[in-house]
Amino acid sequence: MIKLDNVTKFYKYKNKIHYVLNKVHFEFPTKTNIAILGHNGAGKSTLLRLIGGMESPNSGKIHTVGRISWPVGQTQGIQGSLTARDNIRFVTQIFGKSIEESKQIISFVENFAEIGKHFDMPVKTYSSGMKARINFGLSMAFDFDYYLVDECTSVGDKSFRDKAKAMFDEKRKSSSIIMVSHNMTDLRANCDVALYVNDGKVKLYEDVEEAIKLYQNYKRVG
Repeated sequence: MIKLDNVTKFYKYKNKIHYVLNKVHFEFPTKTNIAILGHNGAGKSTLLRLIGGMESPNSGKIHTVGRISWPVGQTQGIQGSLTARDNIRFVTQIFGKSIEESKQIISFVENFAEIGKHFDMPVKTYSSGMKARINFGLSMAFDFDYYLVDECTSVGDKSFRDKAKAMFDEKRKSSSIIMVSHNMTDLRANCDVALYVNDGKVKLYEDVEEAIKLYQNYKRVG
């Protein structure tokens, strides 16, 4: 369960307030794959970070029940001065994994990410694509009830994308996804309903295609 209870989130910029969410009451449908749509700057990625606990609302509360991933595709939580190996080891400690479990997870991500010797180099030396590979692989190494996905389905070459898709499809059999993407094909293929974010409010569309048309019309007008 994920429920927004009178949630407000805003940023101040040049003495002006930009609302991402403004007194929003909303409960995400359970056991449902949800697309999040909205124009650039509407707050889609911020909403994911709020759900994942990486940011806090200015007011209101977010109630969650179940295991929720960090936003797959966002890399803010990765420490640049550490290697991928050390970052992953730190995450496994946070999740209370044993030494043996930690070794297995590190090995999985190293093999999955396919970045070779860079795995033991500081993350700040990585390209954005390499960081995304590590983030995606680490997310797949854990079992979550909800996977928060932010523009990560096009990482790497075709071989890696095919491997990532197969792993992602396997996770979806027992978990739900909340996905932000500008790739409408990905949203159509992966999501059952859509949440449209605009002017600090959210609206649920049972028909993903209806929300996509709204988003595309907004882009043309904008």
